[in-house]
Amino acid sequence: MMSHVSEMWCYHWKWKLQHCLCLFTTYVICMQQAAHGCYDCRIVLTDPSGVFTSPCFPSDYPNSQACKWIIRAPHGFIIQLTFIDFDIEEAPGCIYDSLTLDNGESPMNLCGITAKGLSYNSTGNEMIVSFKSDFSIQKKGFNATYVRIAVSLRNQKVIIPQVPDVDAVSVAETVLVPDLSQFTLCFEATKGSSDDNDDWKVFSYTDPLSTEFFSFGKTTKGHFLSISGTQCILENALPRNAEFFTGTFQQLCVVGDSFSGSIGIYAKSTYHIVYCPSIFGKVIPGNGRLVLGSNSNEVSSLNGDIYNFRLWNFTMNAQTLANLSCDVKGNIVDWENEFWSIPTSALKAENNLSCGSYLIPSSAIEPTSCANLGSLCQATVNATTPTPPTVTTNMPDTNRNDKPNNGGLFYRISITISSSNSNSVSKVHDVVAEWLNRTFQNWNYTVYVVNISIHPNSIKERVREKRSIKSFCVLALLVYNSTNNIDLEEEDIRQKLINNNGTMEEGYKLHTVDVDPVEKCLAEENPPNYFWPDTRPTVTNITLCHGSSVQTASRTCYLGLQNYTSYWGQPDLRNCTENAADIANQLLNLTGEGQQLTSDKVNDVVQKLKKIVNDEEIDESLGSTVVTIFSNILTSSDSVLAASSSEALKTIDALALKIQFTGPSMSISTRNLALGVSTMNSTSFKGGSFSVSPQNNASDFQIDFDKDQTNAFASVVLPPSLLKNLSQDEFEVISRAQFTFFNKNGLFQDAENPANLTSFVVACSIGNITIQDLQDYVKVTIKHTKIQEDPKPTCVFWDMNKNGGNGGWNPAGCQVDAESNENETVCLCNHLTHFGVLMDLQRTVTQIDPQNTKVLTFITYIGCGISAIFSAATLLTYIAFEKLRRDYPSKILMNLSTALLFLNLIFLLDGWIASFDIDGLCIAVAALLHFFLLATFTWMGLEAVHMYIALVKVFNTYIRRYILKFCIIGWGLPALVIAIVLASANTNASHVYGKELYGKDANGQGGDDFCWIKNEVVFYVTCAGYFGIMFLMNIAMFIVVMVQICGRNGKRTNRSLKEEILRNLRSVVSLTFLLGMTWGFAFFAWGPLTLPFLYLFSIFNSLQGLFIFVFHCAMKENVQKQWRRHLCCGRFRLADNSDWSKTATNIIKKSSDNLGKSLSSSSIGSNSTYLTSKSKSTTNMYCKRNSHTENVFLDKPSSKFAQEDGEQTSIIPVHQVIDKVKGYCNPHSDNFYKNIIMSDTFSHSTKF
Repeated sequence: MMSHVSEMWCYHWKWKLQHCLCLFTTYVICMQQAAHGCYDCRIVLTDPSGVFTSPCFPSDYPNSQACKWIIRAPHGFIIQLTFIDFDIEEAPGCIYDSLTLDNGESPMNLCGITAKGLSYNSTGNEMIVSFKSDFSIQKKGFNATYVRIAVSLRNQKVIIPQVPDVDAVSVAETVLVPDLSQFTLCFEATKGSSDDNDDWKVFSYTDPLSTEFFSFGKTTKGHFLSISGTQCILENALPRNAEFFTGTFQQLCVVGDSFSGSIGIYAKSTYHIVYCPSIFGKVIPGNGRLVLGSNSNEVSSLNGDIYNFRLWNFTMNAQTLANLSCDVKGNIVDWENEFWSIPTSALKAENNLSCGSYLIPSSAIEPTSCANLGSLCQATVNATTPTPPTVTTNMPDTNRNDKPNNGGLFYRISITISSSNSNSVSKVHDVVAEWLNRTFQNWNYTVYVVNISIHPNSIKERVREKRSIKSFCVLALLVYNSTNNIDLEEEDIRQKLINNNGTMEEGYKLHTVDVDPVEKCLAEENPPNYFWPDTRPTVTNITLCHGSSVQTASRTCYLGLQNYTSYWGQPDLRNCTENAADIANQLLNLTGEGQQLTSDKVNDVVQKLKKIVNDEEIDESLGSTVVTIFSNILTSSDSVLAASSSEALKTIDALALKIQFTGPSMSISTRNLALGVSTMNSTSFKGGSFSVSPQNNASDFQIDFDKDQTNAFASVVLPPSLLKNLSQDEFEVISRAQFTFFNKNGLFQDAENPANLTSFVVACSIGNITIQDLQDYVKVTIKHTKIQEDPKPTCVFWDMNKNGGNGGWNPAGCQVDAESNENETVCLCNHLTHFGVLMDLQRTVTQIDPQNTKVLTFITYIGCGISAIFSAATLLTYIAFEKLRRDYPSKILMNLSTALLFLNLIFLLDGWIASFDIDGLCIAVAALLHFFLLATFTWMGLEAVHMYIALVKVFNTYIRRYILKFCIIGWGLPALVIAIVLASANTNASHVYGKELYGKDANGQGGDDFCWIKNEVVFYVTCAGYFGIMFLMNIAMFIVVMVQICGRNGKRTNRSLKEEILRNLRSVVSLTFLLGMTWGFAFFAWGPLTLPFLYLFSIFNSLQGLFIFVFHCAMKENVQKQWRRHLCCGRFRLADNSDWSKTATNIIKKSSDNLGKSLSSSSIGSNSTYLTSKSKSTTNMYCKRNSHTENVFLDKPSSKFAQEDGEQTSIIPVHQVIDKVKGYCNPHSDNFYKNIIMSDTFSHSTKF
């Protein structure tokens, strides 16, 4: 029995366990499916419009989401995204939960509620929306709609206007229609089914006098084509009684040929020819106006739509028309935005147009609802998948009459909470936030609380019975989503909070509740003529621009999240452009006589004129105002015009190309600028001419077309073969020729070629095409602004591509004709552009005559040879005799001599190396010459720095590894400059270094090849600028040194004034060459002083090595002794111990050699008022003065002079030493400075 019961018991539990396992497995599978369902939000949306939401919307989105929506549209469309609802956890920088919107230009992060009701546009045909959430705090999320907006005419049809001249659809005025003797016209059209009218027109083409010359339509007789007043009935090609155009688009192509008198009709894949003899020889005149529909009230327009209107000025056969595709563009008129002027009201996008670009819509994945996600979604309302809302920026009104300014959607909640718990503000925030969300969770209204802030509050006196009670003021914003347009009263919210007071966590109590609606932004007028009605927070109000029926302005009512009040943002008037004529008149007054124009003002004026020319339709009146403004600008100085000259020239060219006029030609003349435009028939062109001459009794100019003027300032003669090299497409679009004359040349500033422009500037162009490589020359005659007695003119044109797009003069393709004289220059050019005459294009103004050039060349080469020899002698002397190079000045002098030696050697060899024509070798030599030149400048500067340290910054100064640091600067800094220059040239160093011709004569002939810097920027920055810095520093050091030397010598010597002047003069000369002061002569070689200073520069700088040898080597006493001891013989030879005698003076000299390493290697060293001491293992000497005799005693080496890191420097001002040795040495002795020695007292130093 027990066994049976046991078996039953086991079976029972086995059955239960199986069911539990089954339920658990089902739960896990469902949970996984539910969890993955929230991740099913990485999709591509290609429908024309749609809606998508955050996961679980309108319930809170789950944690750890990573969603991505890619919205794509065809080319020619942009995406407009609108957030109907938006609530994502708010944080600074959106660091927790965020929505990233990539519009194709710059991604932006959104969070909080600020994006609600706002729209965003993409810059291209794709927009990417990414959403992420972290592991805590969920919000409602967002609900967004998107729609594609057509920006290309290929994706839009045009509703034909029914009232003439009201919202007319016409070809843009920038499109010039030529004379048409042959044409092909294709378009698609529809006709309303309810329209029984049989008298209409599809389009009409009229001349400036409104005389119709070209149209297509239908009368009771049938479809017709009208050409130059002749109406041809197309009875055999198109049905007479039946309608060809229906509710769907039908394509029709019409081919006209006045030479054969026939008209071809291609419709429904059939080609018919209709003979119309009356059009034989008739030409449709150019420069007319083409409108869609009828141009008069007598005949109505086709009641329908039109699409893909294209016009060619040649005929097509049946086969070509049968294969005609959307990619074949009309060469006169095409179905693109730039060819038409269409009001927005007439445009309508459709997705079934024959040439539209549309993607095949793919089914979008529906957002997952909470019903499918189980417990993952904690719903705040009972809702299923949201219905796609209507796209709108305005929120529904609550229809409240008692408070007209009530927002109705946003409510301010202010409550007071008391707490008996000693919790922090953050803990109170969490408790209150949880209570508020729980309070409104299962309410009948869709509300949510955002932006909760907690502030400690003081308790009233009657409540202060318990010290543990704390009071807090809670501010929050309640957002009501009134999807069903149900009113929500403030009292309902207040009662809801009061009724849920008991559900608050223990220890917390609700005291006061205040609920106020957020007010609307009140109606106002800002700026004048722009009225904004009462508007709810977060809503953008749109109104028409003042004086416009198309363009709109907008203004948003914002919600301040600090105090939960509404406020107006700034009006967005970017689409509201002012009248172009008014702007031009304002600029005309701004630039008139008496106005002071700065560079910034001129640039601002040019930018405004550029916008007018590019965006507006330019008639003769507006064009005349613009030309006058440019004429006023040209009165400014070259420095004021420099920054905006390139943009100004381009704008003037665009104006000449775009200006509209009536008749065969037009001209605008002002004081400084003249503009002429003439119509041009490419098929019958036989040459032409333009000329500008002064008007009688007027300051302006007169432009003549095809007339010979004997006193013309400038003229251009165009050859008959001007258009022969053009392609067929270029040939067909030619309709005008432009001519511009500049009386002032401030807009033509060539930074690379500062030669004098001695003529007026004239420009000529044909349409918008480039004319070059002509068979016959264009003859350009230009008067000189200054009479040239010995003219050497160069014909040049303004090349817009030079100088990095800033423009520059270029002589290519032009030559001077033999007819030129001192008053004018005749140029023959094989292209068209801006022309001028330059004198001294090869800089012959600053060149020197051949005789002086030869003398300077000899001086330079001889001087460099002598300098190289004596630089080597200086270097060898200090290398050979170890005792001479123990001190710092000697080591610095050796480095300077090395740099000078190699500089002179490479300079002497440069011309010879350049003759080999090896580019790589020439670049290397130029770079080495550049390096040693900079090294020479640097070491001269370091000489000055050392003197400053030795003479001014002397007391308690110690520099570790002194010479090593100087060498790093002296050789490393020039190497760094050369490396930067080569790196900036990338792989093409020939742009910086290379071979050029130097020493050309006044005619640009002769000269020698030389490897040097080719780039002027590199030369002026790294040579002139580099030396300028060194020169200024050396001048400062030179003055400081001479003040110190002169001051000390004058106070402590008994020499006469003459002796003192000679000694100071010797110091000045020696320092002048040591510091390279003579290189500064280059800065004074200008104007009439050019030649004298060039001679001074060549003599002193080429002989710098010689002067350094004389003053800083040969005249030094210790150098002379070393030469006599080791190099001389006989009575000139000096004994090895001759200078180390037992006399006090010679002992002191030895001490000075070991202890006091002199300030300078010059002759100044032995008599300097300052000493530089460098101690190795030295002996301290003491000089004591007795009343009868002078004895010198030698002491043991001092430990304070022990070597540290190889060398130690103690630089002591001598006048302090003088005070210490008073009474020991005779201060009036001739060798007073030589008798000064360093005592142990002054051996202390400070490291830095």
